[in-house]
Order: sequence, then structure tokens, then C-alpha cells
Amino acid sequence: MTAPQMSPAELESAATLVHLALAEDLGPTGDRTSLATVPESTRATAAFVARGPGVVAGLPVAALVCRDVSPGLQFTPLVPDGTVTARGTRVATVSGPLRAVLAAERTALNFLQRLSGVASLTRKYLDAVAGHRAQVLDTRKTTPGWRLLEKYAVRTGGGTNHRIGLYDGILIKDNHLAGLGGDVRAAVVAAREYPGNAGLPVEVEVDTLEQLEHALAVKADIVLLDNMTLDQLRAAVTRRDVSSPATLLEASGGVNLETVRDIAGTGVDRISVGALTHSAPALDIGLDYLS
Repeated sequence: MTAPQMSPAELESAATLVHLALAEDLGPTGDRTSLATVPESTRATAAFVARGPGVVAGLPVAALVCRDVSPGLQFTPLVPDGTVTARGTRVATVSGPLRAVLAAERTALNFLQRLSGVASLTRKYLDAVAGHRAQVLDTRKTTPGWRLLEKYAVRTGGGTNHRIGLYDGILIKDNHLAGLGGDVRAAVVAAREYPGNAGLPVEVEVDTLEQLEHALAVKADIVLLDNMTLDQLRAAVTRRDVSSPATLLEASGGVNLETVRDIAGTGVDRISVGALTHSAPALDIGLDYLS
């Protein structure tokens, strides 16, 4: 798998978060413990080491942390983001004044562990649906302020990004439809005709096969099949193939590592998984002193 690249927007978001995180950790005085106990001239080299299997993500962010703490720190990635780790895998080193290494340690690890956790969980979902055509997508269920970084981590794990926010995609949800009396057709048409929406795919959420028929009748670009049973998902695929083959079907709701393969086996094109970002456990990564 090709190593992902952080976009300019993602790097800008990372820089903002790094600034906030360091201010939170160092406060107005800096690291009181290191200032008191470590001679200013002491230098060190340490390695960021994975304590177990996973997928590393966030090395460019850790580099930003080290740069912001001190221009005297040299951060050297040893593998690219997206690398599958085993216990003991060294993913990067940092060298420079020991005071600066210690000041950067926790914040760099926080970013690496969180983003690697998202990438690792995403890869587990990808592995679970291997052999089926369904893409695994993230959602907007992200940590406030971290959305761009968490979605980068999803890509690093092999997943596909859904829309970034409310501004860059159209998804007519159940509460939109509730306010329109449940009229799926009218909602899709209105979304297409709204100024500025030309060219954007229109996705609409349905929870019954009857609603699906209305969405297919107006050729919705994507239909989100919410909390449907496996039999309903199979029926939805059959109906789509007959009446609107170009429409993509996306399953959501009740998706976990135990159910995702069966869902993919129904023939849907996409599976959205909120757990990728809202429930990913951190990957255990530590900083080991070398010299």
C-alpha cells in the first residue's frame, strides 16, 4: 500500500493542534522537572518504539512537535506512515538536548498513539472485508478539532474518507426527511437544484425498502441504508441493480468487526463505520532512551 501524504490542510490543522497541545503541557514555565534535574548541556538520542502490532500513523505530526519544542531536536522517521508494526518496531528517533527530548515526549506520543490507533483499527476492518468490493468509510463522529488528522489516519489504515464536514458533501439524513414529511424524492431534487450544488453527489439516508424505491426513482447518487438486516441489504442491492445501477449503496448502523464481513457479502458498495474514529484504542508506542 502506498504511503499516504498529508495534505496542506491536514498539516495546517496539525500545526494548530500541536501548538495547543504544547501550551497545555508546558504551560508558562516549561518542564520544571527537567529544568531542575537535567544539565542544559546534556544531549540524548531516543527511539519511538511500537509495543505491539498495528499501523503507524502521525509521524509528520510528531516531527512538528519536536520542531516546535526546539530547533535543536532532530526527528528522523525510520518507516513511513502506513507501516505495519510488530512488537519492538522502531518507527522514528529523536536526537538533541535531553531537556527538549523530554519536553516533546508526551505530546509526540499522544499524537502518534491516537492516530496509529485509528489507522490500526481501520486496517482490521479492511482485512475483515477482504475479497469483497465494499469500501470502508469513516464518518463525522470524530474528536472535535481532530477531524482532519483522524481522517488522515483512516486513509493511512487503508480506509476511504467520507465527506469532511457539512460544507463539502450532501447527505440527506433522517432528521432532514422528518422535517420534510418523509418525502425522499423532493429532498433529493431540492438538494440537486440548490445553487452551488451542481456536480456534488447527492446521498440520502433511508431505513426502509419503500424509501429506497423513492430514492432510486430519482437516481440518487448514493443511498445510505441505515440499520437494515442482511436480508434487507441483499434485497436493496437487487432492487438497485434493476432500477438504478449507477446508484451506490452504503450500509451503516450495527457495523463492527464481527458483522462487517457479512455486511460486505450482501453486495453493498460502501460501509460507513463511526467506530473507526470514535472508538479506536490507542496503539501502544513508547519512547526508549538509547544514548
